[in-house]
Amino acid sequence: MNTDIKFAILDNSAKSLNDVKNLLELCNLQLDSNIDLFVVAYANKNQIIASTGLYHNIIKCIAIDPKYRGENLSNQLLNEIINYAADKGIFHLFLYTKPENIRIFNECGFYPLVVVPDLATLMENTPVGIAHYCKELSNNQHSGKKIGSIVMNANPFTLGHQYLVEFAAKECDWLYIFVVSEENSLFSFKDRFNLVQAGTAKIANVSVLSSSEYIVSQATFPNYFLKEKADIEHANTGIDLLLFRNYIAPSLNITHRFVGTEPFSPITNKYNQGMKYWLNQYQTMTPKIDLIEIERKHTNGVAISATAVRRLLNENKINEIKELVPETTWNFLQNNYVKNTERYYENR
Repeated sequence: MNTDIKFAILDNSAKSLNDVKNLLELCNLQLDSNIDLFVVAYANKNQIIASTGLYHNIIKCIAIDPKYRGENLSNQLLNEIINYAADKGIFHLFLYTKPENIRIFNECGFYPLVVVPDLATLMENTPVGIAHYCKELSNNQHSGKKIGSIVMNANPFTLGHQYLVEFAAKECDWLYIFVVSEENSLFSFKDRFNLVQAGTAKIANVSVLSSSEYIVSQATFPNYFLKEKADIEHANTGIDLLLFRNYIAPSLNITHRFVGTEPFSPITNKYNQGMKYWLNQYQTMTPKIDLIEIERKHTNGVAISATAVRRLLNENKINEIKELVPETTWNFLQNNYVKNTERYYENR
């Protein structure tokens, strides 16, 4: 090991990001916009020769200057950032890399979860992390030949969501609803989860569950080492859906996944099409999952969406929201948004 090499933590200042960006470009990588901080290695006092970034519990942007490869810098960098994360109370870490680098990071204590051939792999720093999660998940298991699933953000829960749940529940012996747990929405996870529970409470064969960190969020995807937009979308969708098919679905014997048609967002619509491939057509060791896509519920000729509810809320067109949401969501909005807004204007 070169003893002149020193390690440091960089903030997200423009200069720091520019220095790291130059190294990443030298390594044919891109600067990821979702990074909390970088750990870098310096040589010759000011020259950055290696870097890795941390975003929550995701390690990204690992790069070594080609002239310094073979110096065991990957292991050193990972140790530095793992120790930093531990100081912050973060012990469960994920890492994205290209499939050809699996061996390198396996030797550093990371284990592959899923691989999208030739594009990307997701690894975690424990050999039993997802196994423990799936064992806990299996405690919710219900018997039946046709077990359905829905993954929804429900931001907030609308009559469209309720229609999809009612349709799927009638088709299945049991239905699992995974509410996206990531806090990246107008409504908190706690509120969204409670709204889904309240809006489905009268349906007997439904369980509402948290999605967990194994249902990957958009913020964690590996777009920094994929330059072609089509490759990024393919890898994003593949990682998310292979985690679901290979681990989550078997733990609950899920045979079907239900989605509504997507008339507004081309990205979501393309994701729905990708689901057919990764859940049913892609060859892997786990059973196929049938995707059932049903037409969205409409009102006045327009598909109901949570986006429309949030837009009306922002425009203070409260009365127009009532026909888009169940009574349970309407009561929540009345108590938490409408009355707060009224009180705000009364006190001005």
